[in-house]
Amino acid sequence: MCGIVGIFDTTGQREIPAGLLSRMNQSQFHRGPDEEGTHTEPGLGFGHRRLSIIDLASGQQPLFNEDHTVVVTYNGEIYNFPELSAELKALGHQFRTHSDTEVIVHAWEAWGESCVNRFRGMFAFAVWDRNRETLFLARDRLGIKPLFYTVLPNGHFIFGSELKSLKVHPELSREIDPAAVEEYFTFGYIPEPRTIFKHVYKLSPGFSLTLHRNRSIPEPRQYWDVGFKPHAPQSEQQAGEELISRLEEAVKIRMIAEVPLGAFLSGGVDSSAVVGLMAGLSDKPVNTCSISFGDPKFNESQYAAMVAERFHTAHRVEQVDPDDFDLIDHLAGLYDEPYADSSALPTYRVCALAKKEVTVVLSGDGGDENLAGYRRYRWHTYEERMRSMLPAAIRQPLFGTLGSIYPKADWAPRVFRAKSTFESMARDTLQGYMHSVSILSNQMRSQLFSDKLKRDLQGYQAIEVFRRHARQAPTDHPLSLVQYLDLKTYLVGDILTKVDRASMAHALEVRVPILDHQLVDWVSGLSPDLKLRGREGKYLFKKALQPLLPNDILYRQKMGFAVPLASWFRGPLRDKVRASLLSSELLESGLFNQSFLEALVNQHQSGARDYSASIWTLMMFHSFLKREMTQRVAA
Repeated sequence: MCGIVGIFDTTGQREIPAGLLSRMNQSQFHRGPDEEGTHTEPGLGFGHRRLSIIDLASGQQPLFNEDHTVVVTYNGEIYNFPELSAELKALGHQFRTHSDTEVIVHAWEAWGESCVNRFRGMFAFAVWDRNRETLFLARDRLGIKPLFYTVLPNGHFIFGSELKSLKVHPELSREIDPAAVEEYFTFGYIPEPRTIFKHVYKLSPGFSLTLHRNRSIPEPRQYWDVGFKPHAPQSEQQAGEELISRLEEAVKIRMIAEVPLGAFLSGGVDSSAVVGLMAGLSDKPVNTCSISFGDPKFNESQYAAMVAERFHTAHRVEQVDPDDFDLIDHLAGLYDEPYADSSALPTYRVCALAKKEVTVVLSGDGGDENLAGYRRYRWHTYEERMRSMLPAAIRQPLFGTLGSIYPKADWAPRVFRAKSTFESMARDTLQGYMHSVSILSNQMRSQLFSDKLKRDLQGYQAIEVFRRHARQAPTDHPLSLVQYLDLKTYLVGDILTKVDRASMAHALEVRVPILDHQLVDWVSGLSPDLKLRGREGKYLFKKALQPLLPNDILYRQKMGFAVPLASWFRGPLRDKVRASLLSSELLESGLFNQSFLEALVNQHQSGARDYSASIWTLMMFHSFLKREMTQRVAA
């Protein structure tokens, strides 16, 4: 796993400042502390930070073809590189290394832009072909590895694995995008392809971008999408057996490494399945690690210990202090733009724990999106059935009125929080699902945002993110559609972003077998009732895992990787919350309504309402603003 950067002159062959390229590269030292490499030629500069995993002796980058006319800088792992290498050698290509990196160079020579369709793995890379005067960039199908880019006013196209590498460039505009602010306070992250800055973008998963010198910059091109194509009929038992067989193969190819390897083990279904399959494929005990919490409401360590004992793993567990909030300001530096998933705190800690023993870990990420594990899917399908029973002309005014008069009860179990359900029922499918996943509702954002920000938004709302993806969705089934939306938004913008930055901060590579694109595509074609049946999410997966895992793991209540924000904000972080939300940075940004910020703090700290998620989202935005102002002064 590595970090990449680059500068490409779109208008000519001006000299690339070597010192600037090196500083951009050095900003990502944490992603690859083992080696550094740069390459410059007229109009082009590539940089690379290496974390050595495969072919430790000869996999240095940037890496060239035989005559040095094609060069690549690459971050990721291509798991089918041995097969591709053999195929390319049969076509006459000569290899100098045993690394997956060199496969990219020769695959580009052989197949051009379609080379990306041959790769199985996680990747973000850039290839420069001097003879064709072509720069080609691509990102893996599910967005496991990140890639940021922009075109500067001077005609330079710059890119990097993290936004911080672009921020090194003195000509980068750091103007905040109002639409990104709207999306952030809706989702808690900024979905692809937008970033917090205007004119700076993330390359979306499954997209590539081809640039030619002295031509206009084209739109990125999509080369893959999850299909949701129904399979030929098969029995439930056959489908379950094939699911486990496919997952086992995905795990197996991700266990190839020349460095110590292990796994995250939370005690949930997904990580336990991955560990169980790893144990069956390994002749040595699997290295596993997990985090425990003092508060039993958040502590899954007993279940992780149960799985570790069952598979005789070399297990390590470390307890996180219940008041482990020292990382709050540090997180802003990791993520470079506002990011509000508080589970980034324990994720950072478990990555630090894993790095003490291993360099590569396998995780269970992706199971909830693929196999319908989130509770919100159950509620959404229930609400969709209700919506289908009443015409919109009756449903919208009826439930809209009920939602407006019913009292809000954040403290109650969800079944008694009818206000939220009524409000959701008054909406259409996309609006209803947006309502269930939003950090701040439309009404709260309207109260939070200043008049100036609302004018700048010109009516734009984050629901457009869902609408854009829904227009190209290959399915309209109520469950499959929201799974598709999550694969395009929550999975990449929240889950994979969290794991990438937290792991790479410790130079740790995380591999995600459940997000093998072949497996994802196959699972998408399963009948929705094999994923969610009644109240049971991951129905087929759990049933197929019964020979491998105990029922106490498979059928216990899902806990998640949460932290006790509500109590923090009324207790040890009480003063920090007030100082952050009423800070000069937030108030002078011109983005927010001061009276609403004050009401938010007062109502939460009095115990009248639980605004912990909204407060955390604002605190992380404040940390971002504070860091931005400090960096601008320093520059």
